[in-house]
Amino acid sequence: MLVDFFLKLRDTGVPVSITEYLALLDALDHDVCGFEVEDFYFLMRAALVKDERHFDRFDLVFGAHFKGVEALFDGVAGEVPLEWLRKLAERNLSEEEKALVESLGGWDRLMETLRRRLEEQRRRHQGGSKWIGTAGTSPFGAYGYNPEGVRIGQDRSRHRRAVKVWDRRDYRDLDDTIELGTRNLKVALRRLRRFAREGAAEELDLDDTIRSTARNAGLLDVRMVPERRNAVKVLLFLDAGGSMDDHVRRCEELFSAARGEFRHLEHFYFHNCLYESVWRDNRRRHAQRIPTVDVLRTYGPDHKVIFVGDATMSPYEIVYPGGSVEHWNEEPGAVWMGRALARYAHAIWLNPEPVRRWETTPSIDILRKLMDGRMFPLTVEGIDRGVRALR
Repeated sequence: MLVDFFLKLRDTGVPVSITEYLALLDALDHDVCGFEVEDFYFLMRAALVKDERHFDRFDLVFGAHFKGVEALFDGVAGEVPLEWLRKLAERNLSEEEKALVESLGGWDRLMETLRRRLEEQRRRHQGGSKWIGTAGTSPFGAYGYNPEGVRIGQDRSRHRRAVKVWDRRDYRDLDDTIELGTRNLKVALRRLRRFAREGAAEELDLDDTIRSTARNAGLLDVRMVPERRNAVKVLLFLDAGGSMDDHVRRCEELFSAARGEFRHLEHFYFHNCLYESVWRDNRRRHAQRIPTVDVLRTYGPDHKVIFVGDATMSPYEIVYPGGSVEHWNEEPGAVWMGRALARYAHAIWLNPEPVRRWETTPSIDILRKLMDGRMFPLTVEGIDRGVRALR
């Protein structure tokens, strides 16, 4: 089993060697780790992976190879007992049944009701429409359905209707070594060079030198031209997690191309909308946040800014204080977007969602207006239009 795992790591590009594999076997022989799956996972990662850039690939291979192992991370942390959230059944409603389930009627009503439920509830509930529980139509809990609620204690999204998520969620960084998957996308991303090259120092113009030397009866006539170098500064803001999991491949292709194309590229992650802080590493996003105001102060207005995200969220996340699905934000996302766009005149938003869904998704419409219409699809034609808008 371990040999197969070792070979799969190498097949996926993790540079693991025989020496590291033997070190792992030696550690196992000396009972370095206990009998917990988590201990085994961290021992293998420490022995086999020497660069944190490969942690994502290791995790994917480990999850596929040792499928069926227990989860590595705890779920919800808070005052709601986990016994209340234990999954006994999963509620799957028909479209007709979903239409009969009513929301509480807005952000303020939802938050006030949740506060009262936390004060009043004393035991676990399942299948109901009022209390915090599982497999029901209550706005609070897990594995049920409500058109507008707070998700608590559920491992992943099912209907994507929650306006708040009371869980610690882990995202992964985009891989900057992904090769572009299709020829059309390669062509589109190469068009970023249209604004990425500027004249600078001189370099030899071989063709003109040959022609000039021939005209000069064989006497060498060296011709120089300005070197074409990458001088544009780019800030790349990438939406991570949630509904963006559906678009990871295309975003990795874009990220990989941008890293190879721009010498002056800085990237930051956010979730759904820009708020008071961003981060560079998704594994450390809870511990190593960067204040957004520091980013705006550090990088001058000569930077080109590209937001990449599906802009698909509850409208509360953009227009309400506290509307963020994961934390309590003192100021609405729209305020922070406004500050960024006031700082950077050249900014666009690339959206991987199909254009046909833009008009029917309220949050996309709000962000399009905040971007003054500079939202473009993450397609060949969309990138081409976005590049022109950045000039």
